[in-house]
Amino acid sequence: MAASSVSRVAMAALPEPVIQTSAQTAPPLMPPNGRPYRPVVTLHSWTLPWRMNNGVKEFHLVAEPVVREMTPGFNAHLWGYNGQSPGPTIEVVEGDRVRIFVTNKLPEHHAVHWHAQRLPCGMDGVSGLTQPSIPPGKTFVYEFEARRPGTFMYHPHADEMTQMAMGMMGMWITHPRAKHPLIEDADRDFCFLLNAFDIEPGSATPKIMTMLDFNLWAWNSRIFPGLDSLNVRLNDRVRIRVGNLTMTNHPIHLHGHEFEVTGTDGGPVPKSARWPEVTTDIAVGQMRQIEFIASEEGDWAFHCHKSHHTMNAMGHNVPTMIGVDHSGLAKKITKLIPDYMVMGERGMADMGEMEMPLPDNTAPMMTGEGPFGGVEMGGMFSIVKVRRDQKPGDYSDPGWFKHPKGTVAYEWTGEPLPEPVKAAPAQPAPTDTTVRARKPTDHKHH
Repeated sequence: MAASSVSRVAMAALPEPVIQTSAQTAPPLMPPNGRPYRPVVTLHSWTLPWRMNNGVKEFHLVAEPVVREMTPGFNAHLWGYNGQSPGPTIEVVEGDRVRIFVTNKLPEHHAVHWHAQRLPCGMDGVSGLTQPSIPPGKTFVYEFEARRPGTFMYHPHADEMTQMAMGMMGMWITHPRAKHPLIEDADRDFCFLLNAFDIEPGSATPKIMTMLDFNLWAWNSRIFPGLDSLNVRLNDRVRIRVGNLTMTNHPIHLHGHEFEVTGTDGGPVPKSARWPEVTTDIAVGQMRQIEFIASEEGDWAFHCHKSHHTMNAMGHNVPTMIGVDHSGLAKKITKLIPDYMVMGERGMADMGEMEMPLPDNTAPMMTGEGPFGGVEMGGMFSIVKVRRDQKPGDYSDPGWFKHPKGTVAYEWTGEPLPEPVKAAPAQPAPTDTTVRARKPTDHKHH
């Protein structure tokens, strides 16, 4: 089917591939007149431009090795599309006829699966099952109708373990053609993918055989403090679309507001099935679309609630040293190694305070500076900034929130507080360990 599609459009030159290497969050790609919809803002990515060809919306994806800045000072050697990992977001309108040219510049074969799309089986993108693989240096074309509105993804279905572990994936947004009873008009519409990598400190290429012990948990292949904030206006209706293409689930948590899950990769959620939440768990291969009214001003944390997923370049075999006094040993060691530093006896925050020398091209484990000091975060952590003076459509960073007087936690310097009530001490275990048994009188039981 792919080969026959190419022959039908062989007289037309391929669309010029648009390449983007900047890791900045691009402004929304405004739709042309006659196709009104509110475009999405892809966190640390961009929307792929298209051309119209005889009523068909044409895109060009290029699968290729890329260099991705995951946070300032740390670059990863990944695979992606059109110069980036993840690839650009594809935005279309329900009912559009879509044609996607895919050029393979990888060192191995490739195929693209259009996750959760309704389409002809031969366009589903499963190498060997629904199509022949795309050999290196060749271009295949996929063509189908965007039949239903919603949030979807695309990713390889050829040597999937390698290609997805190297960062190959992207978002697909289909906007409703007309007013939809289950899809509200949003003032801000963000999207990003959850992905993970295992890149040893000092190196740049992921270890593709890792199953669960990843050390870099990313949103759109970026990690905190390199993640942009999501900047909105007070009382905006905010929609955030999140897809999970890691190897584990992620409980995504928002501070200061309640939201509702209004959509999945299966489509809009009926209103009767929604409820208020502050955390939603996104399983592997799933998408969740959350919406809320940004009614509370401030800088609100937005992150995965698995604590290890808000850290960078983390080792998993570090012993717990809390409460261990090894000052005497430290003095002896410093005679041999002058730069030796004690770590972990008061908690892991020590590691954020110490300016330890790191291997080149390595992100600190716990980092980020806020207006009151170290944030001590990494990985899947960002900030939703809600401001009353943020203009409609303005996605620029407003800076840190200026708290009204008397609304910040402070040190108590008044009268001494009464002793806190403590739990009663645990009672010692009984010393009588005699086992007493009673023979049942009902002889029917054995």
